[in-house]
Parts: sequence; structure tokens; C-alpha cells
Amino acid sequence: MHLIIILVTLIILDQASHLTITNAVKVSDITQLGKTAVGFSLLAFSTSLPELSVAFIAAFTGEAAVSVGNVFGSNIVNISLIVGLAALIISFRRPRAANVIPSFAKGELGALNMGLFISSIVPLLMLYIIEASWLVGLVLIAIFVFYTYQLSKIRIPSEGEAPISEGEKKRLRFYVGLTLLGVVGVVLSAYFLVESAVAIASAVGIPRALVGATVIAFGTSLPELTLDLRAFLKGHSALAFGDIVGSSFINITLILGITLFVPALFGSPIAMNMRVFQNLVIFSLITNLFFWYFLSLGRLSWKEGAIFLFIYFLFLASTFGATQLQSPTAPNGI
Repeated sequence: MHLIIILVTLIILDQASHLTITNAVKVSDITQLGKTAVGFSLLAFSTSLPELSVAFIAAFTGEAAVSVGNVFGSNIVNISLIVGLAALIISFRRPRAANVIPSFAKGELGALNMGLFISSIVPLLMLYIIEASWLVGLVLIAIFVFYTYQLSKIRIPSEGEAPISEGEKKRLRFYVGLTLLGVVGVVLSAYFLVESAVAIASAVGIPRALVGATVIAFGTSLPELTLDLRAFLKGHSALAFGDIVGSSFINITLILGITLFVPALFGSPIAMNMRVFQNLVIFSLITNLFFWYFLSLGRLSWKEGAIFLFIYFLFLASTFGATQLQSPTAPNGI
């Protein structure tokens, strides 16, 4: 029954997130912002709604390990699986235009590099301090607020591919309403997803952190997977890259910060043992370094895509291998 619930909620999660993203993009089109800026901010926040919902629900139910595992697992999926698949598909469909990295403006590339840097350095620091408390969560939220404010002051003009009609501008409230409707669907489906995943983990003895890093991480990354692959295929690579890096940044700062900080607000502070997530942190760092290197080279073809997919499958193999070594009474990571 729980497996059926997970399957149904993953479908609802995907459709609700797609509804949110589609109409959020229409809102962004009316505002005439650059594609990378839209991807890093509005689109990334929209596609991170499943992770954000999982973080709130997990914090309220005392299952913070699920959310932490989901954060790291989602970041690995976002870069290795999505970018890897995009590079391979485009290479086979359009061999002469196999490189999926566009010509970024200076401000756009700087935003991507800074997002990757923060997504890499924060997990390493958390491994160093070993135990992450509510204070660490507060610092992460502050980093998110500060950098988002700095990013909001950067104005990159839109490409202006087609003028927005007055009729479309008048439908802005309608698009906002559909976006909010999608958010409601995301929150409700994420709640049932977490509950069912935790129930399965408890029944078969799988650590909650590993459930979050695999099943839930892939499910909450479905919006990025569907939207960004479509963006790559339509030639909007800047939008996809902004969404991918922005989602990783939001996961590491805002979502991880909420996971650690919210329980303290309700009198149940936690001290998360980050050594439990060492394998996830290592793979996340490896993925980010490869991504940064390929961005600096300005080339991402089928060869680089194959490397990303190899990293992802290696991550899955090591994760499930670690699961087999866990005993039924293994701690849940808190």
C-alpha cells in the first residue's frame, strides 16, 4: 500500500510541480528578465518546492534525516543525471550542435560559479564541525537571504525574442493563481511521500537518510528533470543551467537551513551527525567540481555527459551497497 501511495504521489508531485513551473515561467516572461537570472531565482525556487515541502514536513514529524539525505541526493541528481542525459540526447539528435553550454554573459557565469561554490563549500564545512545544530541552520538561511538579495540587484536584460502582448499582461493574476494552486498540490503530495517513505524504511530496516538520498531525491527532482530536459532540447540552455545551479544553491542553504532550524522553533532542537552523509557529500562535491570544470572550458558534449552519468550510477551503486551493510537496527542519522 505504501509503495502504491509513493507511486501515486510521485505522479501528482510531478504534475503539480509542472503546473507551478509552467505558470511561473509565464509570469517571468511578462517581467522580461534574462533566462539565466529567471532560472537561478524564480524557476529554481519553483522546482525546489518539492524539496522545500519535504523539509517542512520532515521537520514537523521529526524525520530530519530524510530531508538532509534528500538535499544532497537531489543535488547529485540535478547535475549528474539531468545534465548527463541532456548532453547525450542533444549529441545524438543534433551532432553538429552537441555542445549544450551557451555563451553566458559575465554576470550570468559569475552567478553560476558562486552558486556552485556555496553548494560545495557548505557541505564540507558541515562535515568538519560534525554535528549540525539549529545555529548552523540559521546561518544557512542567512546566507540564502543575503545572496538572493545581492542577486536581485543584478539586472540582465532579456533576449526579447517576442514582445509580450497586452492580453498576456492582463492575465498575470491568472498565472499567479495557477502557480499557487500547483504549490498546494506539491505540499500535499510531499506530505504523503515522506510518510510512506519513512514507513517503508522502518519496516525493512533501511536508514532514513538513504531513503531520502535515493527514492525521494529522484522523485523531488522530477520537476527539474522534465523541465530542464525540455529547455535543453528547445535551445534554452541558459534557463536550464540557471535552474540546475540555483536549485542546488537553494537546497544547500534555504532547505537544509529550514531542516535544521525549524525543529528548534517548536522546542525540539536537533543535532544532526553529518558523518552519516559523508558519502553523499563526497559525490556532491565531485559532481560540482566536474560541472565547474566543464563550464570553465565552455564545452559539454556527449563525452562529458557520459562522465556525469557514470558518476550518477556509481553513486547509486555505492549508496545501495552501503544500505546492504547496514543492520536492521542501524541509527537513522540524528
